[in-house]
Formats: sequence, C-alpha cells, structure tokens
Amino acid sequence: MYAVIDIETTGGKYNEESITEIAIYKYDGSDVVDKFVSLVNPERDIQPFVVRLTGINSKMLVNAPKFYEIAKKVNEITTDCVVVAHNANFDYRILKEEYRRLGFDYIRNSMCTVELSKNLLPEEASYSLGKLCKSLGIPMTARHRAEGDTVATVELFKLLQTKDVKKTILLEHIKGEKDKPKCKLTQKLSKLVDELPRKSGVFYLISKEKKIIYIGKASNINKQCNKLFLRTSEKAKLLHEKVNSVSFDCTGNKLLADIKYYTEIKAHNLKFQIKSNKHISTVVFDKKNAVLVYKGRETYEKALILIEDDIVKGYAYSKLTTDSVNISALKKKMVEIDDNLISRGLIQKTIESKYPPQMIEFENE
Repeated sequence: MYAVIDIETTGGKYNEESITEIAIYKYDGSDVVDKFVSLVNPERDIQPFVVRLTGINSKMLVNAPKFYEIAKKVNEITTDCVVVAHNANFDYRILKEEYRRLGFDYIRNSMCTVELSKNLLPEEASYSLGKLCKSLGIPMTARHRAEGDTVATVELFKLLQTKDVKKTILLEHIKGEKDKPKCKLTQKLSKLVDELPRKSGVFYLISKEKKIIYIGKASNINKQCNKLFLRTSEKAKLLHEKVNSVSFDCTGNKLLADIKYYTEIKAHNLKFQIKSNKHISTVVFDKKNAVLVYKGRETYEKALILIEDDIVKGYAYSKLTTDSVNISALKKKMVEIDDNLISRGLIQKTIESKYPPQMIEFENE
C-alpha cells in the first residue's frame, strides 16, 4: 500500500518550514482507495515567493486547522504505507519535523518518483513534475497546489510501475514480518488473497528473501490467486509455505496480462512456468504501422500497443483521446514488448477476435 503525498509549505530556513496544504492519496497499486486533502494553518508567515508560486496566502488559512488537529488523520491514512512523493526527501522530512514538534516520531518507508523517473526514464530532459508530466502526456491541473500535484504524481507512479519490468520498486520496498507473530498457513493465505483486486493483470508471489517465486496471470487476480492457494499438490504446498507476500500489476485487459506474463517469467528465469508454443506459426500483421487501442485499467484510460515496420514495439497507457496518437510521446513512456512469436500470436488472435481493437494507422518517417 502506498500513500502518495504532496505538501505545500511556508518556505523559510531548513526545518523551520511549516505545512500550508497537504494532500494524501492512498493507493493500493491499482486504485486510489482513500484520500485526505486539507489547508493547514502554519501559525507563521508565508514567504512572498511561495505565495506567488502556490497562490496560498495567510488570509486563506485563518480558519484552516492547525497541524496538531489533523495529525491523527495523517497518521492513520499513512499507517502501513510507503510514502511516495516527487522529491520525497522534502515531503517526508517536513512531515517528520511537524510530528517532532508535537513530540512524536513519524517513521515510514519512502519512495521518490524523481529518483525512479531518472532510472526508468533516463532520456528525459527535465525531472520537475510539471515538465515530466507534459513530456509524458500526463494531464495536470492546479500546479503547485497539493491535490493537483498529488493526482499527477499518482498517474506518474502508475506509469513508473508499468515501466518497472524488473520489479525494482516491488522488491526493494517489501516489509518483512519478523516482528509479527506467525499465523496459521490458511489464515496467512486468506489475508493475502483478501488484499488482491478482482481485475485483469499479473500477480507475483514473493518469498521472505524478497524473491519472486511464482508469476500468475488472470482476468480476475483475486479469483486466480485464491485457486492457486487451494491446490493440494506437493508442489503447491511447497509454494504455499514459501510465499510471504503477493503483489500485482493491473493491465486492464487479458491481452496485456498474457504478454506481460510471458515476458516476466522469462525475465525472472522461471523456466518451470514456460510452456511450449510450437503451435504458433509465423505472424505477419496486415497493418505495418499501427497503434492498437484496448481497454485500459480504469474508466477513460486506454491501453495502446505500437506496431512499427511490422514489429511489435511496446505498450503504454493514456487518458488522452485516441483519434490521433503522438507516436513520439507514446515511445517515450511505453514499455517494450519482445517481438517474438508469443506476443505476435497473442496480438493477432485479439485482432481476429469477435471484438477486435481499434486500429490507428500512421505513416512512418
């Protein structure tokens, strides 16, 4: 679980800043499940340049709650969450300082979307939130206001999770359960399943050593994982004993779940899961240069698959209209797909299905 946060402050000397506005979106890896947004009376002056930047002035905050009045709510909504922010060092530091002034420790794991973007999107000219979102086609409203920036950071984080094929995000921030009492196997597995969405995608079983030991795909992640945990073979029982946590990536549609599944069991060298695909013959697409438009992960979002020069290039998600597609922008944020018989066969099967995807042709330069 993640708490995506943005904070606006008074400005001033290091560790003398105070919060003027805070927005927290609780994100489960698929959906925003809770949120908290509030102006905050900082009980001190706001630096003039900050007023010009954010539009927040002292008159707006006269009747706003002071931080001690919202501290309980902030603590509750971020409990057992990884704090995610664009420049997390700043936002997390400010939160810790506000709680320190009240006499409490505020301790969370944190994650910075600036650092993640530099690793996963190394070709970008700028990593400021505004310029990065503009480059990637992520809509932004109310720039330099807490909720507007938080909404944009959630969308950026979704994109980074999609781009994170090696699961760096996943594996580096899994909490162990050394301090928790051991529970019965059935109770543990039941709890793991309860936290999974009933959506299309791929799920990952993680061991205590923070290694991916199994990858599954499903049109209903919750249902498929539950079936896996109900198996009684010796191999299944061994898997049940080793699993410590479950993570997932929602894809929005079965095609991308299938492609992502075959790509990642190969990337993680899970050879025992790979099945023979000798029945797939050579596939040549009718359209040499096209963008295939599929159902996305949520309402108004579309999944886009790029075929260029008869080669499968990759996929990305977009909330923009799909009457025309900016190929250059699409390439910047897409996740590469191996152009192999499996991916080509899966795409061709979908094109020939009863409900084929929309296809947008384009002229290659």
